[in-house]
Amino acid sequence: MAIEKVRDYFRPLGIADRIREFDVSSATVELAAQALNCQPCRIAKTLSFIVEDRVILIVAAGDTKIHNSKYKAQFGAKAKMLTPDQAECLVGHKVGGVCPFGINPGVEVYLDESLKRFETVFPACGSGNSAIELTIPELEAYSGSRAWVDVCKGWED
Repeated sequence: MAIEKVRDYFRPLGIADRIREFDVSSATVELAAQALNCQPCRIAKTLSFIVEDRVILIVAAGDTKIHNSKYKAQFGAKAKMLTPDQAECLVGHKVGGVCPFGINPGVEVYLDESLKRFETVFPACGSGNSAIELTIPELEAYSGSRAWVDVCKGWED
């Protein structure tokens, strides 16, 4: 199970016990916000894309959408999301639990600027009923992100 991969990933970092599992689904931003009793914008959703032969993850605030022209300027291609089957196979997590932790080798992780307005956010932990609260510096360190990017819209309004 992917949540076990995430636990194994976090164990040497000393934070595996911070993973929260719910009796209800947290597979969407809205459901995660309900399960965590927080604002949807504080859910750190992880979106999975394919760019030529590269698999990339973009972790963004829950109230955002991809801004197509910003995405194309950043990655040199039109945004093409992975299918659920591709996400599970290429990333290592099913849709609803996709996160930047315990992922397959070679997957590139980027953090969107929309997250920087929060002290803490809640990314999933490999399953559709889990999350962990992380500070932005923790998210940056533990996600193995390559860079901060500005590819989302809808949060600056």
